[in-house]
Amino acid sequence: MTAPAADGTGEHTPPSLIARCGGIEFRNPVLTASGTFGYGKEFAVLFPLASLGGMVTKGISPNPRFGNPAPRICETASGMLNSIGLENVGLAGFEAEKLPFLRSCGTKVLVNFFGTNFDEYVECGRRLGWMDGVDGLEMNVSCPNIKAGGIEFGRDPRVLGELVRACRNVIEKPLWVKLTPNTSDIVALARACAENGADAVSVINTITGMAIDARTRRPRLATVMGGLSGPAIKPVALRMVYQIHRAGIGIPICGIGGIQSGLDAVEFFLAGATTVQVGTQNFIDPASSERVVREVEEFCRQNGISDVCELVGALEIQR
Repeated sequence: MTAPAADGTGEHTPPSLIARCGGIEFRNPVLTASGTFGYGKEFAVLFPLASLGGMVTKGISPNPRFGNPAPRICETASGMLNSIGLENVGLAGFEAEKLPFLRSCGTKVLVNFFGTNFDEYVECGRRLGWMDGVDGLEMNVSCPNIKAGGIEFGRDPRVLGELVRACRNVIEKPLWVKLTPNTSDIVALARACAENGADAVSVINTITGMAIDARTRRPRLATVMGGLSGPAIKPVALRMVYQIHRAGIGIPICGIGGIQSGLDAVEFFLAGATTVQVGTQNFIDPASSERVVREVEEFCRQNGISDVCELVGALEIQR
């Protein structure tokens, strides 16, 4: 519970929002999700980035990528589909063009990264890990393994474990793994990450889906299928966060999926997440992540919670 201030005014001390997750201490538990917040600078004119716990950059690959052909994004009921194709400036472009700003942005910076084979993942992670201004790395394993028939790296616990271990061997900074929800056993994937050196798991990435224009009889995305995100996936994300937390894999969880408000964030904390990431909501309300921070703090004030960490895994289940 909160306590009266030392000056005897009867005012309550503000709740602590400090969150420690995956080897990093954040001023608050609200981050922004990769692919929805650019490289940070695009949003700095709207609100101070220092008000956030942290941000996760657009995914970085060894070489620049131009992404998929248009149309590559469309709105759906309670969400959106995207098939951007992981467009990014590549390692050299990131270091030269994006990192100078990020070093002074005032918040923790995690860099999302990926490759199309083991060697690309390892090299990309190694080089990013050397860069000053990078607080941690988030590995995107929802990418097709071109040497294994296009199956996502993150769908096979054995392959995922080998990939995490290979990257862990060359990365000294905190290493998070962003898990795909396109699996029948999310706990097995999370456990493979924990057993092979990951510091945290980010749960979840987008769910594979598609949309059709009935009038033209054509898919709404050029690639036919894409990744579903937004409020529509929140129940799935909550379920997976809860399952992983309940399994006790030994590393913290960063919850992602349909977070629009502080109450949404609190639901993820109760399910077992230590931090959260705001994603699709950034397209609707570019300053939403800052608002979510304020709403989480207000929830703690109103409910007599002195430390946001008290909420983590505090879901009450009737037996």
